[in-house]
Amino acid sequence: MLKEFKEFATKGNIFDMAIGVIVGGAFQKIVTSLVNDIIMPIVAIFTGRVSFDDLTLTIGNSAIRYGSFITTIVDFLIIAFSIFMAIRTFTKLNTKAKELVGTDIEDEEEPTTKLCPYCCSEIDVKATRCPHCTSSLETSDITNE
Repeated sequence: MLKEFKEFATKGNIFDMAIGVIVGGAFQKIVTSLVNDIIMPIVAIFTGRVSFDDLTLTIGNSAIRYGSFITTIVDFLIIAFSIFMAIRTFTKLNTKAKELVGTDIEDEEEPTTKLCPYCCSEIDVKATRCPHCTSSLETSDITNE
């Protein structure tokens, strides 16, 4: 189990995810500042409230801070919309790139196998003799799969 965890932790995807979490945290701070320092004061001008964070509903000894909750909802909506726009833009760019190239960008790696023209067996791309039928292969005999 420790070996599996080590393999998981050293894969490139986990590092990409860690970078995404760090950048996402920084982005969240920017959006929180945008909401608290720019958007909510503008909303306060129209509503006559100085700060939404001060809006509370007191029941007994408990204070329900619904103003802070409203600010958090606006914060979430801006982050969600920004992520939506980024994914939408990436998807459009990826689709256009596929249309221009005519294939998936990820699928452009060199083939590692070929077919023997004599017995149609799959063999290594560097093979000069088929291991199945022992036919000698020339470069003109290569048929990629």
